[in-house]
Amino acid sequence: MHITRQRPDTWQGPAEYFAGTVWLDEIAAPAAPSRLRMFSVHFAPGAHTAWHRHPHGQVLHVLEGEGLVQRRGGAVEEIRAGDTVWIEPDEWHWHGA
Repeated sequence: MHITRQRPDTWQGPAEYFAGTVWLDEIAAPAAPSRLRMFSVHFAPGAHTAWHRHPHGQVLHVLEGEGLVQRRGGAVEEIRAGDTVWIEPDEWHWHGA
């Protein structure tokens, strides 16, 4: 995987996981045995993740702007600043701007 840095703490999302321009800032990654990894992710208009899943689920909390999220087999849902979305463990989904 190739990661391009914008600032020392910011990475451009790799093309194998994202379509369009996406910037990631890692906020928290405690030592094991914690499984927590927290990122602030900024999607340029039209950018989004590839279909993916997480074995322990995922929480999306929208801090600014508007976006979209879709679970496999479900409708595309609009999300806005202040919204929190829980993705179930192993649930295929994508999200973006």
